[in-house]
Amino acid sequence: MRGRYGCAMNRFDPLLSPRREAKLRYLDHDFEVLAEGDFVRCAVTGDPIRLENLRYWSTEKQVAYKSAEQAFAAYLSLVMTEVQR
Repeated sequence: MRGRYGCAMNRFDPLLSPRREAKLRYLDHDFEVLAEGDFVRCAVTGDPIRLENLRYWSTEKQVAYKSAEQAFAAYLSLVMTEVQR
């Protein structure tokens, strides 16, 4: 497939970058699309996560995480906050 400027396109091509933020309801093993879109934002970094790459989320907080490391960092932050109370 050729891009707008005649060069080959791939999945990292900026022309294929996410355009619309989706609204999701995060369930135990899946998620429900409430508003159509191409991506959601990581709760820790704010980076976009394409829906086909979404693997980590919190059903309790209803937020998405870009990676297991981001999810674990959010969990540790929550635990540390509760310990300090």
